[in-house]
Amino acid sequence: MGRDERGRRFRARVLAAGVIALAGAGATRASDHLDSAAVVADPAADIGDVYAWMSPDARRLNLAMTIVGKAFSDRHTYVFHVDSGPRFGATQASVEISCRFDGATADCRAGDFDRVRGAAGGPEGLAGAEGRMRVFAGPRDDPFFNNVRGTRDAYDAAGAAVRAGAALDRAGCPAFDAGVSRDILRRWGHTAGGPAENLLAGWTPAALVVSVEVDAAAPGGRMLAVWAETATAEGRIDRMGRPLTGNALLGTLGPAETAETLKAQYNRATPAAADAFVGEIERSLALYDGFDGECGNAWLADADSGPSRYLPLATLLADDRLWVNGASGTCTELFAVERAALSGRRDLAGDCGGRAPNLDAMDAYRALLVNGTTSGVSDGVDRDEIGAGATFPFLAAPGVTR
Repeated sequence: MGRDERGRRFRARVLAAGVIALAGAGATRASDHLDSAAVVADPAADIGDVYAWMSPDARRLNLAMTIVGKAFSDRHTYVFHVDSGPRFGATQASVEISCRFDGATADCRAGDFDRVRGAAGGPEGLAGAEGRMRVFAGPRDDPFFNNVRGTRDAYDAAGAAVRAGAALDRAGCPAFDAGVSRDILRRWGHTAGGPAENLLAGWTPAALVVSVEVDAAAPGGRMLAVWAETATAEGRIDRMGRPLTGNALLGTLGPAETAETLKAQYNRATPAAADAFVGEIERSLALYDGFDGECGNAWLADADSGPSRYLPLATLLADDRLWVNGASGTCTELFAVERAALSGRRDLAGDCGGRAPNLDAMDAYRALLVNGTTSGVSDGVDRDEIGAGATFPFLAAPGVTR
């Protein structure tokens, strides 16, 4: 199929769909929102958020996974995958850190180099038999924050403008006029027209936190790519790497049945099968790019490349792993590894990237999709009311304030 024909079909699909899925996005309590029915039906397997960052001395990799169901199940395995290599995009070794639970007793294995067995819910967690990892498992505050209602309001405004006849260019980006763009961004930064509110304030799910020696977890090199999954004996149920990608960029257009199928397929797949989702993600990126009234300025977009404008970014996002520079103990920028490698940002070469718990990941992520930077798009919520700390297990205990 030629590019012009693909563009015509895409325009027809956008207009017919009316951005149905966008209007509902962000409906639940985590960055892994609006998941498939199978995941929602099994809350003990529903991953809310995944964090991966380095210790300040760059000797330990810190990992955290929150579970929407607020409890771990003895039917499930909870796994962090750590791929490693010498440089971005070139991982050549993998280590699994997997945990199973029997009530309050955790059994966690880190490759073949360490194991934790016992009750890991104490304030210091449990150290591994070989002293190379430490594990905590229990209720904790999830430091993710998000103005979900404002985000949904912004998406509603964008969908209404598309239905009202906003023209689409060859790549599917809507040409919103200045007034529509201002309205979208204004709505994004408010809740019901007033000050922005964090829908996730006080949310306390079950949290699995692991701190592991990076030399043991990364035999392939100090460039790491991290993702997490939950599974039963029947197979994978949920997975997550970066925030938003799996559920905000799949099924954005079209009926709910299509979105459900895509998300179920995505959760069963691995990052190695990323190519299957690139086309769908391209279509979603086209919509985000238009929110500021300028098409072609999203990160990695080529304004002159027609229907293939969003292919580079879609390819990157489909491989939904959190990239972490394991040689750095400074972790202040989302997508730091990717931006250093793909955009020549030498100033970011010394940042570990990944996703540290207190980062404003949502604003940075969305801004990259809308205007190609990590600023200028805000949902009006800049921090979690409690926030994460600097010492293990990092995430705050229920009821604790900082």
